[in-house]
Amino acid sequence: MAAKTEAELPLHSKSSASDSQTATITNPRGIPQAPFVSSVSDYVSSRAQVEPTLRSFSEMISKYQFMSTNVSRRAESLRSKIPEMKSTLEVVKFLRSQQSLEEGEGDEDLETTFSLNDTLFAKAKIRPKEMQEVYLWLGANVMVGYPMGEAEEMLRGKLEGAKTKLAECEEDGEFLKEQITTLEVATARVYNWDVMQKRLEKAQGKGEEDDGENSKRGG
Repeated sequence: MAAKTEAELPLHSKSSASDSQTATITNPRGIPQAPFVSSVSDYVSSRAQVEPTLRSFSEMISKYQFMSTNVSRRAESLRSKIPEMKSTLEVVKFLRSQQSLEEGEGDEDLETTFSLNDTLFAKAKIRPKEMQEVYLWLGANVMVGYPMGEAEEMLRGKLEGAKTKLAECEEDGEFLKEQITTLEVATARVYNWDVMQKRLEKAQGKGEEDDGENSKRGG
């Protein structure tokens, strides 16, 4: 997954704007951390800044949600592939174990089934002890033959790689959920600050009107 740059996501407070060029906190895959609004005054100093700030938060939430969707799809794809990779590795390991049997053992044919596509299987008879290589689908309608040992090594590496990527996707998914929640809280705080400012302005306006009326009566 391509990492988002600082220019694309983080919104820095006024106090940290000068440091924003050098300090952007990211997770191990380069996804930037959302700003935590502990004090609204660090981000807005007047009601005129509220709408642009809320719009920026909304855009960041949309980008995090887009990344979260992509990460979820990748994780789901890996979850569906890992069982098949495990099964293929076990088959290759079994075939190799048959080759190490003593003379006279494992010479009989083994009846099995193999997949032609997702819904079609065919029966076959093989003699594991005589097999020197296996053919593996690499995707895009490409099948390549590998010696037994090389096939097992490659499958083991791919399986471990898939497990690592799945763990990273799950970690990224949790990280993205946290950033979305952080921004939703930030949005609520800025919005509530704006409501409070409106009430203060309204109260101040009414107070000024009352003072004006009192001064007229006194005159």
